[in-house]
Amino acid sequence: MSRRWILAALGNALLLSGCFEVNTSQVPMAETYPYSTQRKMQAAHHWDVLAANEAQGMLRRRALRGKALYIDANDENSTFAQSYQELLTSRLVSQGALVRTAPGNTARVTFDVQTVTHRARRDARAPRGTWTALSAGIAVATLPINQWGEPALALIPAAGLVDLFSGSWESVSNHEVVITTKVTEDDRVLYASSNLYYINGDDAGQYASSRPLPVSSTW
Repeated sequence: MSRRWILAALGNALLLSGCFEVNTSQVPMAETYPYSTQRKMQAAHHWDVLAANEAQGMLRRRALRGKALYIDANDENSTFAQSYQELLTSRLVSQGALVRTAPGNTARVTFDVQTVTHRARRDARAPRGTWTALSAGIAVATLPINQWGEPALALIPAAGLVDLFSGSWESVSNHEVVITTKVTEDDRVLYASSNLYYINGDDAGQYASSRPLPVSSTW
């Protein structure tokens, strides 16, 4: 047997042993989710957008057609809750819903707000194409330095790329909020919608209710 065949056989053996090693594990291996996006709330306008979407969702529900609605903040007194209640009322009324100020003979609209803080989150991978766009910008910016008479003009292509893409780049936050809007009547859930958003860490207090401490008569 020639030396070439011996080397080929050894190479195949190594490859096969590597495959067996790769495809076996003592414990399940961590796997990332497919690339996805999640919106970030950082303006009162975003609260209004949420209210408009929820109002449309309620009015599309066949079970809610013709029903009077009563919006109950359910003791939520955060800045978001107070604003969301007013915005949701405005959106429902403007779209033709019957909204009452008393709960009698109505379907009850409530919402729950839960903030989530991640303490062990690792840096997220940049969206596909980000580094290509950056490298292309660097490459384009170097051309005028060699060909144009004024070096300051070299900033124009780079600035154009920054203006084009900067509005789409957003860092991943460790803080999230889960907002669930429900409509119930006679112990039945007629509508339920949950939405998840990233929020800035300094804005988390806007979603937290300051509930009064319970008063007890026992000492």
